Amino acid sequence: MSTFKSFETERLILKPTSRADGEFILALVNSPKWLQFIGDRKIKTVADAKDYISNKMLPQLHRLGFGNYTVVRKEDGTKIGTCGLYDREGLDGIDLGIAFLPEYEGKGYGFEAAAKVVKMAFENFNIKALQAITSKNNALSQKLLVNLYFELVGSIVLPNETEELYLFKAELNEDFAKNLTDHSAR
Repeated sequence: MSTFKSFETERLILKPTSRADGEFILALVNSPKWLQFIGDRKIKTVADAKDYISNKMLPQLHRLGFGNYTVVRKEDGTKIGTCGLYDREGLDGIDLGIAFLPEYEGKGYGFEAAAKVVKMAFENFNIKALQAITSKNNALSQKLLVNLYFELVGSIVLPNETEELYLFKAELNEDFAKNLTDHSAR
């Protein structure tokens, strides 16, 4: 895992998710909002979570050099969420994904982590556009995406799914990165 870069913000460290994060991932994927808005991944043990990391997260990291990042609070080393860039089946391009444990929502961590991931997509990985999907019932995620300067462009149903999701997009360039930095500084 050491060959992949971690990123920092004022309050957070974003490190590539590894099998060592199994216990945290188990808690996250079984949190109420994950189950409601993302879905049940049938992960019930730490071993299941480690397998999920090995089979679903790490292959993309090794293939593309980016993927899922565990968000760690600097002040105490607590793992509080995930944020990442995903090459998701059914989407044409790279997808921004964000999930936090309930007790860390509403504190600005999601915006801080996502703004850093969007900036690193452009500055470190030369990604020129991002998209994001969200449940039509997930108003908080929609608000976060709008605050990140994503625009709602329509809806989509992913392969092997039935739920229609909102599809947001953002074109990344120097002005976009500057606006995001200016917004983060507020």
